[in-house]
Order: sequence, then structure tokens, then C-alpha cells
Amino acid sequence: MVYTDTRNKNVKADFKTAVLNGMNVSTGGLYIPVSFPKLPDSFVKRIPEPSFREVAFEMAKPYVEGEIPDGDLEAIIQDAYPFTAKIVPIDHVSYVLELFHGPTCAFKDFGARFMARVMSYFNRSEDQNLHILVATSGDTGSAVGSAFHNVPGIDVTILYPEGKISPLQEKQLSTFTGNVRALKVKGTFDDCQKLVKTAFTDIDLRKKFRLSSANSINISRLLPQSFYYMYSSLVVKNRIPQDSKIEDPSIIVVVPSGNFGNLTSGLIAREMGAPIRGFVAATNSNHTVPDWIATGDYNARPSVATLSNAMDVGAPSNYERIAAMYSLDEVRSMFASYWTDDEGTLSAIKGCHDKTGYTIDPHGAVAWKAWNDIRHGAMEKLLSGEKGDFKKPGLTPNIPEWAKSVPEKKAVGIILETAHPAKFGSTVVSAIGREPSMPDRLEKVMSLPDNSIPMANDYDTFKDWLTSNL
Repeated sequence: MVYTDTRNKNVKADFKTAVLNGMNVSTGGLYIPVSFPKLPDSFVKRIPEPSFREVAFEMAKPYVEGEIPDGDLEAIIQDAYPFTAKIVPIDHVSYVLELFHGPTCAFKDFGARFMARVMSYFNRSEDQNLHILVATSGDTGSAVGSAFHNVPGIDVTILYPEGKISPLQEKQLSTFTGNVRALKVKGTFDDCQKLVKTAFTDIDLRKKFRLSSANSINISRLLPQSFYYMYSSLVVKNRIPQDSKIEDPSIIVVVPSGNFGNLTSGLIAREMGAPIRGFVAATNSNHTVPDWIATGDYNARPSVATLSNAMDVGAPSNYERIAAMYSLDEVRSMFASYWTDDEGTLSAIKGCHDKTGYTIDPHGAVAWKAWNDIRHGAMEKLLSGEKGDFKKPGLTPNIPEWAKSVPEKKAVGIILETAHPAKFGSTVVSAIGREPSMPDRLEKVMSLPDNSIPMANDYDTFKDWLTSNL
């Protein structure tokens, strides 16, 4: 597979270069494949559907062809995924895709563990350590830290915004030792991301160190997230005849979105043949992309703090990939977009619990609210001409090509639950009056000491620290 970048289509790179560089230093662009090969119908239409690991292997193969032999790729996938994604029906046309069954209880485990093993594979013959820089608004850092902890030849530096993530999330980030360390930055996630991006384009720094990224900037974290879109859509497609008896259903995936890497992974799965008709981009008060879909103008802005903090991104990196892959009209055809505020998030946690019995986290709650509103009148209002105000919470005035399948009762939703609700216990308690159950692997981390390092929101200070400590 050949990879190009979002800012210069003349760039040609192999998978190893794209993975180890993270982003193209010379242009600042993000790597994307030049094509997205489709899986054969014999695989996609198999009954019963393939297992998650089978899906992962078949999807990954074309992207690493000629660089990772099949046997090694299979070993990488077996080692990366001792867990799977789980599909939970909560009513006859709504399924929750639980992505929190990995070691850090967040969807980032799917991408980070694959990426860590691929990077380790490519780094075997290198004498100099590879240094991973990663900005996190919540769960990315802990997933990356866990995936890379004690991996030989690789160091990890995690940047997170001080005071803007949940206490449990901070514990997961700040308690690593050895080759993983965390910097708590006096600023926002966007400030952390800017520090990381500036480091990648700093020629002087790159002469001193081999640097790479573990954000969804890195293609090796983005690609494996597409595995669970393919897998879940195949499972749901095969369940629909028994669960709802809908003929020719429209499978719509509702994605809580911040940096838009997760949704971009869904687009990759769709390009490869996943039976997904469309998407809902569901955001919090950081609604840069819904505004772009509504108006045609992309205006990055400072992020604002919300209860769904992992989505607190005002300048989403993967907007650049989406805009490179599709025209705005094509995006509008595939996407509905939706945003809500903290009040809406709390009401969604309560509403989901009251109506279905399911306890959902603040990020999944944004997606559930979007789907619930779309099903119960919001899309019909759009179709009838009531477009509303995109500056207020709700469905953005854009009508995707699948819109009519909603009032026709042919739409089925897959709601991404991206983190375990126990990671946001106080918010869940505020909404439903009781604590969610706590997995053992989260309880253990709460007793570990805090090893985080304070860092000013200043690039020169950050660079000096890197130079002195890497």
C-alpha cells in the first residue's frame, strides 16, 4: 500500500514510514492511504459473521502488504486483542457497541495496542529509541501508556490538560513509571496538541530525536479502529432479521466525536465494504465540525470544558483527513450532525437509564441523545423544512441521503460507548443517583502514586524539557 498526505498528494510513503514519522514533517500533513480496498463479498456476507480477530486480520492485510508478513501480522493481532468489542441491544432498533473491555476501559485500547506492536515490530533493528509524543483529552494517554509500557526501544511522553480530565482518568495517566511519563500542562487539550504538533515540525528537535505520534494523527492508530466498525455492522446486520424484522435496513453509526479520528476510522470501514449506510457525528459544546457541515465554513476555535471531556476539541486534527477524502457535499450526504451541552448530556444519561436500563458514560450519552432525538421527530422536522438554529443544541440543518429511512422505520442505530461509565462516576451519580460498577482494573490504579510532571503551556519550555530528559 502507498500512503500520501493530506496536504501534498505527490507524497508517496510506505506503511513503516507513515507509522514511524506520525505525520509528514516537511508539509505538516497527515498520512492517508491512496486507496481503500474492499473486502470480498464472500467474507463480508459470511454467516455466521467472522470473529473480531478475523476481521482485524483481513482488514489490516492490504495496508501492510509487503512490509509485515501474514504470520507476523496474525501474531500482532492475537497479542493486541485478548478482548473484543461487544454489541448490546437496548431496544429493537438500537445497539450499543461497548468499546471499554480492554485494559484501560476505553476505545483507545483498540488502536493503541495494535499501534504499539506495529511500532515495536518496525523498531527492532534500530539502535536509537523511538520517542512517542501524545496529547490527550482523556483516554488516549492511558491507552497509549498501557500499550507501550515496558516495550523495549520506545519511550512515551503524554501531555494532558491539568484539571480538565476526570480524577480517575488522571490516575490512569499519571501513575506510569519507566519508559512512560505524563506532563500535566496548564492549558487545554488544544494547547497540548499544539505543543506536540510544533515538536513534530521542529527540524532542530527532530535532528536530535526519532519522534512519532500516538494520537489519531498516526495512521497505525486510526486503521485498527476501523476493525470494530466492520465487525459490529456485520453482527448487527445478521441480528436485524430476528430483532426487528426490518427488510433492507439502513445501519447508522452514531459516533461521539472530538478529534474525529474515531469517525474517520468508521469511514475507512465503510469504504472497505462495511454495511454502514451513514453516520451521525455527535459532539458536545465543541461543535466545530457540525458548524462546518451546516455552513460550509470550517472555523477552528479554542475548546471549552464539558462533562464529556475526551471530546473537548476545538480544532480536530482529523477534519483534515475527512476533507481530503471527501467533498463537503459527500460529507453532507453521509453525515447527520448533532451537538448538545452539559445539561443535555446529564439528561441523556438519565433518559437512557430510565428508558432502557442501560448505564451509559457522558460520551456515549451524547451519541444516545443524538440517536434518540433523530428517531423521535428531529429528522422528520428537518425533512418537513423545520431546520432550526445550528447555533443551538440539536440536529444540525443538514439532510443526509439516508434521512427518509428514519420516518420509514428502516433505520437501525449502532451507538458507540467509548469508555466505561465508572471512569465518570460523579457525573453518572449526578444523573441517575448511583455509582456505576467499578471494574477491578480501574480500582487497582486508584491506589498508585501520582508521578505527573507540571509543564507550562510554552513551547520553548516544553522543548527544553524534552532535550534534557529524553
